[in-house]
Formats: sequence, C-alpha cells, structure tokens
Amino acid sequence: MNKLSALILIILLACGGALWFVANGSLNDYIKQQIEVTGSSLTAQTVTVENVDIRLSTGAGTINGFTITNPSNYNYSHLFSLETITLDINLKSLTDDPIVIDEIIINSPQAFVEFTKNGQSNIKEVLDAINENIPKSSSTNESAPSKSEQTEPNIRVNKLILAGTNLSLDLSQLGNKTHQLTLPDIHLKDIGKESGLPASLLGAEITKQALAAIWKQAKKSQKKKLQAKLTDTLKEKALDKLGSFLKKKS
Repeated sequence: MNKLSALILIILLACGGALWFVANGSLNDYIKQQIEVTGSSLTAQTVTVENVDIRLSTGAGTINGFTITNPSNYNYSHLFSLETITLDINLKSLTDDPIVIDEIIINSPQAFVEFTKNGQSNIKEVLDAINENIPKSSSTNESAPSKSEQTEPNIRVNKLILAGTNLSLDLSQLGNKTHQLTLPDIHLKDIGKESGLPASLLGAEITKQALAAIWKQAKKSQKKKLQAKLTDTLKEKALDKLGSFLKKKS
C-alpha cells in the first residue's frame, strides 16, 4: 500500500467508514460519497456532507457540513450536525502497523436530543441501530481477521475531541421544556487500542463512541433539569400553602 492510498483511507474511515480507495475522478467527491453511503447504512438515517477538503502534503484535511437526520417519529429535522471535522495524521506511522491518527477534532457540533413520555430518545434509537449494523469485530478482536488474511491496515486514533457540543435537550413531552446547553469538551482516547482496528471498522467505532458520549451527557442533563423542575414545583406548592395559611390567620 502506498502513502497516498493510506492517507485517503484514513480520512475516509475516520469520518464514517469506507473500504479501499479505488476512486476514479475527483478525490474529494469520492470521499464525500463514501461518507454519506456508509454513514447512512450504519445509522439507518440519512447522512450528508457539504464538502471535503483534503491536504495530502500535510497529512491533514477537513470534512465540512456533516449531518445525520432524525428518526421520522421525532420533531427535529436533524439529530446531529457540525461545521467541521479536522484530522491530524501521523505521517511517520504510514509504514507501521497500526497507522496512527494523532487527533480528530469535531468543532462545535449540534446535537438535538428528544425524550418521549415512555422514556425513549432519538439518539438512543440511532445508537441501537449502530449497534445492530456495526460489524461485531469493531468492538472485539475475537472475530477479526489475522494479519495474513487482512487486506487493509489497522488504524488507531490517539485522541478524539468533541469541542463545545451545543445540545438542544427537548423534555417537553415530560412536562418540561427545551433546554439549550453547551457541553464540556468530550475527550475520547485510544480508539482501536494498541493494535488498532481494521480500517473499514474504524469509522463505525468512532461514530458509535462519539454519539454514546453525547447520550451520556444528555441523560445527566435530563436528570438535573427534571429534578430542578420538581424542586421548583414543590417550593411553589409549599409557598401557596403558606400563603393560604397566613391569609386565614389574618
């Protein structure tokens, strides 16, 4: 495998997955297409990308305007969207096993998380779809091919950062309201662990871990907001009773 193929492959797979780069014509258009096709298959939603800009000379690139639609039984048009994904590829590792991506930064993503009366959530439904569609060997190496059988490189991501995730948390069906929150930066490390993951499995694992991290934060925020609403309601009732009591006394 030459260095050009390795670079293209890494960028493809870090943002949604694809197999070997075999494109004819526009490289950026091919990457865009593969992210959309593979991402849609993985999430069971429509994945779109505005454009891709690859800078091979520096081992870096950006994916712009990435979106995942919402399941049809929810209100928002999108579950997840972002302006840019940037990658920092370790060029020295291109001849090693695994190939290393030093850092992936997802800048200011927007997540729209909705909870229903029966406790379901749009992001949970998409995560369930990912868990069903993701190749089983992406989370365990038990069924992964041996190196002699493997036709694609192993890749490890040292660091993945979701920076400044803007969360719209819709609790209206639970008697609350929609809250606009900015989550603390989410840091994920050692995706693929020491030996890395086969290239075609890496994008699926990244997508799964990123959405799972947002889901975890959303559940924490949901609990806090509902508890705060309950506390306020109890205080209001207590004040009403006190007011009625004082009125009778006067």
